[in-house]
Amino acid sequence: MKFYKMHGLGNDYVYFDCMREQIAEPEKLSVRLSDRHFGVGGDGIILLCPSEIADCKMRMFNADGSEGRMCGNGVRCLGKLARDLGYVKGDTCTVETLSGIKRLEFFYGEDGAVCTVRVNMGAPLLAGADIPSTFVGERVVGQPLEIDGVSYAVTLVNMGNPHCVVFTDPAEVEKAGCSFERNAAFPDRVNTEFVKVVGDNIIEMRVWERGSGETYACGTGACAAAVAAVLNGFCDASRPVTVRLLGGELQIEYSDVVYMTGGATLVFTGELIV
Repeated sequence: MKFYKMHGLGNDYVYFDCMREQIAEPEKLSVRLSDRHFGVGGDGIILLCPSEIADCKMRMFNADGSEGRMCGNGVRCLGKLARDLGYVKGDTCTVETLSGIKRLEFFYGEDGAVCTVRVNMGAPLLAGADIPSTFVGERVVGQPLEIDGVSYAVTLVNMGNPHCVVFTDPAEVEKAGCSFERNAAFPDRVNTEFVKVVGDNIIEMRVWERGSGETYACGTGACAAAVAAVLNGFCDASRPVTVRLLGGELQIEYSDVVYMTGGATLVFTGELIV
């Protein structure tokens, strides 16, 4: 079966066209292929599937085999793949995910192929119960949480995936990322963004993703970080927030809903030997 290796700012997945054929046991396949020494290498696999309520459907599996609800970088690449393969026409498409239908807008490079995608990510959920977490209240902004004996001020945002945003040295991801993911405050585990304000409406971020560890980029995480920066008064919601990640930059707009704009890149294709 043919596969497509794609990335959004270094957040890389192995993609499969499942519009006409199925993949058995995608959980096991994700573990096998994600290994960067013995597999293709990636943060997981993503399946392009048919949908009865949208132009196509995304299923994504993390490197540990767990199924994720949403991936911002992944959905941009999936939209590009659907457009490049001819399953969708024109400059927009809709993608069904476990976190609802996402609406995408395409922009093209000199070769005529999709190179940048803008995604309507929907409205953030901010209540402690929406993460889910043990925190209470309609908003959890700058609340204390002790991790490995250190007190952090956390802001919680659900962007289809649960996120815990901490304004600190981004290098903290290396020692605290795993402990945040599995802290008892988050019964379903959590993604954690370690964020620093570096300029006017510019933030720098490193991210620990549940099920994958540190990745080069996280689209929903960048959205959560931008929302948290606005809620904490660090950024101005009237202008786009630039989020700098290890793999590049995303532009995030936040009003009632969140829009994310960033690249989508095809790296190579190959044939899977089952």
